Amino acid sequence: MALIKSISGIRGTIGGKVSDNLTPIDTVKFAAAYGMWLKNHTDKEKLTIILGRDARISGKMVSSLVSNTLVGLGINVVDIGLSTTPTVEVAVTLDHADGGIIITASHNPKQWNALKLLNGKGEFLNAEDGEEVLSIAENDAYLFSEVDDLGTYERKKNYINKHIQEVLNLELVDIEAIRKAKFKVVVDAVNSTGGIAIPALLAKLGVECVELYCEPNGEFPHNPEPLKEHLTDISELVVKEKADLGIVVDPDVDRLALVCEDGAMFGEEYTLVACADYVLGKTKGNTVSNLSSSRALRDVTLKHGGKYQASAVGEVNVVALMKSTNAIIGGEGNGGIIYPESHYGRDSLVGVALFLSHLATLKISCKQLRDSYPAYFMSKNKIELTPQINVDNILSTIASNYKNEDVITIDGVKINFETEWVHLRKSNTEPIIRIYTESTSQKNADELANRFIKEIESITIK
Repeated sequence: MALIKSISGIRGTIGGKVSDNLTPIDTVKFAAAYGMWLKNHTDKEKLTIILGRDARISGKMVSSLVSNTLVGLGINVVDIGLSTTPTVEVAVTLDHADGGIIITASHNPKQWNALKLLNGKGEFLNAEDGEEVLSIAENDAYLFSEVDDLGTYERKKNYINKHIQEVLNLELVDIEAIRKAKFKVVVDAVNSTGGIAIPALLAKLGVECVELYCEPNGEFPHNPEPLKEHLTDISELVVKEKADLGIVVDPDVDRLALVCEDGAMFGEEYTLVACADYVLGKTKGNTVSNLSSSRALRDVTLKHGGKYQASAVGEVNVVALMKSTNAIIGGEGNGGIIYPESHYGRDSLVGVALFLSHLATLKISCKQLRDSYPAYFMSKNKIELTPQINVDNILSTIASNYKNEDVITIDGVKINFETEWVHLRKSNTEPIIRIYTESTSQKNADELANRFIKEIESITIK
């Protein structure tokens, strides 16, 4: 199976051998490393960490290991239980905590789990901080507390409701318009914590909600990554229920996908585009997404007189560029909306509220809104890696082969052609090379992807 250590946290499959999988030993080591990193960067006598988890089956076990490890380091733990990644991010700032950990493997299948690490701003660690945590774990550089100095453990509830209220308080969330629209919506929360958060938010907005897979039991009824091929059930139910749209979130509720009233996908890439279109129409400003995201955000930003820039893939990279360019909205093309008026983290609750506000004020259908945006088509592929494959050699060879084109190498290799692009990069969370392409038709995007897959294969054979 797999254990992946990166600056953003530790991710792996449950069970198996120590250092090969996410075993209890690995969980304790990494939680301790994070706790020591926090202690090394503060003069405070007592630190407090917010802890939350998604609904996957191993979550309770992993959460217990993490909380007790932190208590052993003399750190106070506030456990908010079943939650979402953005809820934990918001809770860190609401409670003025010193950091946070979310127990979730995001879109990965149920055998996976992970520790996502936050700083005192409720944001993911940057590369430098992440490397320090990894170094502490590698060297077992922990110092646990004596009995009189142990931390405390406390459970707190209702943080999802607090998060919802924070969303409702946002100036651009038009609650009155949404209520007047009388939307009917189908929600697929893949039996995780989105099944708690999204229906509760919709109830506050006066939206009729038809629940599909909203029982937070961790038994994912389909692959939890919100891609078209995994979402046939909600597509059919939207049509059957004559709903205005469908809402899909991943297990930790930081990715948002939408389904139009005819059962067609709105497109993960266009979730951010639509929310940005709404925000930019109300407030002038700039936007940011990553190199693997659609050109449609650039087009919409330019239409509103703003400036668009692209960062390396990864939420922390998007956030850093958003801050440096004063972007008013940004995110990633996987359905991740980052709206600084709320907080610097991908947040599906914010995305739902902004999208419904946009749809309600325009008084058009979901399909009509989608058709109003530039028509780009993406192909997302991957190649499994083996230890024999030299990824750096592959990427440098590709970059050299296309040196006469517009080539960007800040994160893998992205090649911009006149009407299309390809982005090749090694994943930070899985042993794969991701191959993203975008063109003016699905056929062209698929053909471009297949062309580069063959080129990569030819390089590895040599």
